[in-house]
Amino acid sequence: MILKRLLLLSMIFTVLNLCAQKQSIFYNVKDYGAKGDGKTLDVNAINKTIDIAAKAGGGTVYFPAGNYLTGSIHLQNYITLYIDNGATIIAAPVTASNGYDEEEPGPANEYEDAGHRHWHNSLIWGDSIHNIAIIGHGLINGENLYHTQVNGNKQSANKAIGLIRCRNVIIKDISILHGGWFGILATGVDNFTLDNVKFDTNRDGVDVDCCHNVRISNCFVNSPYDDGICLKSSYALGYARSTENVTITNCQLSGYDEGTLLDGTYQRSDNPQYHFSPTGRIKFGTESNGGFKNITITNCVFDYCRGLALESVDGALLEDVTINNITMRDVVNDPIFIRLGARMRGPEGTPVGEIRRVIISNIVSYNSAGNYACTITGIPNHYVDDITLSNIKMYFKAGENKLAPDTIAENEKNYPEPGMFGKNPAYGMFIRHAKNIKLSDVEFSFINEDERPAFYLDDVKSIYMFHITPQIKAGVDAMVTKDVSDITVVQSPFLK
Repeated sequence: MILKRLLLLSMIFTVLNLCAQKQSIFYNVKDYGAKGDGKTLDVNAINKTIDIAAKAGGGTVYFPAGNYLTGSIHLQNYITLYIDNGATIIAAPVTASNGYDEEEPGPANEYEDAGHRHWHNSLIWGDSIHNIAIIGHGLINGENLYHTQVNGNKQSANKAIGLIRCRNVIIKDISILHGGWFGILATGVDNFTLDNVKFDTNRDGVDVDCCHNVRISNCFVNSPYDDGICLKSSYALGYARSTENVTITNCQLSGYDEGTLLDGTYQRSDNPQYHFSPTGRIKFGTESNGGFKNITITNCVFDYCRGLALESVDGALLEDVTINNITMRDVVNDPIFIRLGARMRGPEGTPVGEIRRVIISNIVSYNSAGNYACTITGIPNHYVDDITLSNIKMYFKAGENKLAPDTIAENEKNYPEPGMFGKNPAYGMFIRHAKNIKLSDVEFSFINEDERPAFYLDDVKSIYMFHITPQIKAGVDAMVTKDVSDITVVQSPFLK
């Protein structure tokens, strides 16, 4: 009997000890002075809580329901920010007195714009740290963050989350509203997991720059004014570093009016801030110095935004990419845009890059904009190489119902963007300066008649076309070719 009581007491003490340990690793910001009333500046209390947790070896800094008005929050090693349901971290007006940090010195070059060169001017930032997380079902509201740099003001905070040279990072389940220039800018971040995050923002959703081992999954990214998920490989670290080993899966990209993803109304308007059209796409580039390698994109939905863009214009090697199971509706320009160019914003003497070994399959696109098409193009003497497209079904709105001009500018050094060559010479696919191209089970249709051919091939070396079924207007050639060698057409009677 005594032995049983001793065992029971031992178990009770063990449970109490475990509870005490659990309590010690959770740090409620309200216990350290945060008010969460949306009026009091909580930045000092929040950073004090993080400091205490970090000095204890790490832990979870907990934000219960409330509105936390704050300046720059400093992440540290082994810290998890838990933003609970009903909790909102709100960007205070951007001034030094509200606790925003100045820009740290950027890299000793001018190859990137200011947004890619600083991280400390963020609402939440981490520099050279590891084992960190931002989780919970709460909201980060960057309502006072700028969308660009403002008159050289060093306190012009323009990112919701900025991370530089970090590793073992998890961001999960939160929402970001009006994230500034970048909802998340991750540069040189390795072992980075982004899962079930909702972005409803005024510029880029997330930029992944010079990062290795990245998993982006189950995210909603609504970014009408800029890119949704953007992979880059800039000189922001002071040297060229690739972005590689990346998976993007089960995500939705859109260009609805800002704020209408999170409120569930999904509104579309002709807002003049769009400039050309809503953006919201998945893109590789434009900053493209270090290269892109070993990347897969699967099971994604595009709605009222731009399409896929794969770009190497600063000397990058873009290779070993697979893209599979994508549906698009109301795409506002090219559903697929692959561009090898020579902008060469980088060290003098850097050679032109390469794009090779890309597989794109199982793509459905409906109601894509007229005057655009799928584009695959390099520049003279520099070929996009070894591109495979299969099981593609696309429906395009009619363009201006006029043929494109015979001479199409190269624009080798221009910023890469669909529409950079003017009106596309084909309504379906324009391929130029490319080799080893394989197309199979590709179907192009137009919703209204278009006088352009379905395909326009210029300086293409070795192209295999199997089971190609383009819709064509009576009297219009299905395919126009210029300087094409080694072409094989199989079971494609419309191309004969």
